[in-house]
Amino acid sequence: MRAIVITGFGGPEVLGLASRPDPVPQAGELLVRVSASGVNRPDVLQRKGAYAPPPGASDLPGLEVAGVIVGGDAAELVAAGFTMGQRVCALVAGGGYAELCTAPIAQCLPVPVGLTDIEAACLPETLFTVWSNVFDRARLLPGETLLIQGGASGIGVTAIQLAKAFGSTVIVTAGSDEKCAACVKLGADHAVNYRTIDFAAEVKRLTAGRGANVVLDMVAGDYVAREISCLADDGRIVIIAVQGGVKSEFNAGEVLRRRLLITGSTLRPRPVAFKAAIARSLGERVWPLLAAGQIKPVIERVFEAADAAAAHALMESSQHVGKIALRWS
Repeated sequence: MRAIVITGFGGPEVLGLASRPDPVPQAGELLVRVSASGVNRPDVLQRKGAYAPPPGASDLPGLEVAGVIVGGDAAELVAAGFTMGQRVCALVAGGGYAELCTAPIAQCLPVPVGLTDIEAACLPETLFTVWSNVFDRARLLPGETLLIQGGASGIGVTAIQLAKAFGSTVIVTAGSDEKCAACVKLGADHAVNYRTIDFAAEVKRLTAGRGANVVLDMVAGDYVAREISCLADDGRIVIIAVQGGVKSEFNAGEVLRRRLLITGSTLRPRPVAFKAAIARSLGERVWPLLAAGQIKPVIERVFEAADAAAAHALMESSQHVGKIALRWS
């Protein structure tokens, strides 16, 4: 099969097209002939040598794919409700940048009605991440306010739509007025250009002094203290990336007095059983919304797989709104 390999840690130019042996599905796995692969920030970190695959995972980058089932144990497929040749999308721990990819059956979902494979390939990583962190971990409730740092990112546009679909108020930050406008068009109630406005003060103003109930934080660093300052009593901060650095200094007394929760998680190394539970929740709660068109993947650009380096360059430029995908022709 053709695959995109990391020839050495470094910039986008270290990504290259190569030939690899076809993967063989093990017990509990199926084999997907990949039509499209989603591109995500963790792929960039892996390419730089800062995010190694978990033990046993493919060394190829790529955490989400869509395509057709071409292999797997027949009885296991039937038990899971799948058939050979069916279109699926899947969350994987690696190996997604390839023409063939194995995936745990429990981490696969049918391509939603009305969506293309390219659109479906842009669903798993963001939906699994947002559901696990915003709804399972931070327990966002209808009527509460969610602050999303980086509202124009793939995670951000997903979180906007999910939070609105389940009845929450959404405030986002973004790095330009154009990105802010795009977030509002997707359903955000308010968008704050963090380059020109103090987001913490603005969140307090927009909430009449109450603050946000939940913060989805992809920055960490010195943002944590600012988030605490605009967090409501009993509020929750969930950290899913550390683009602003791993060190944070904040007033722990505020955490005590106002019963605040600061938490975080990474999804990739979690066991299949954990991800399977998320997949079941998505199938029950979110897949009907996708089929009805109430939420939708937002895709900035699709590259041919051989142009993966250009896709990574766009990702690192932060000039995109939503997702970036690779097409396997």
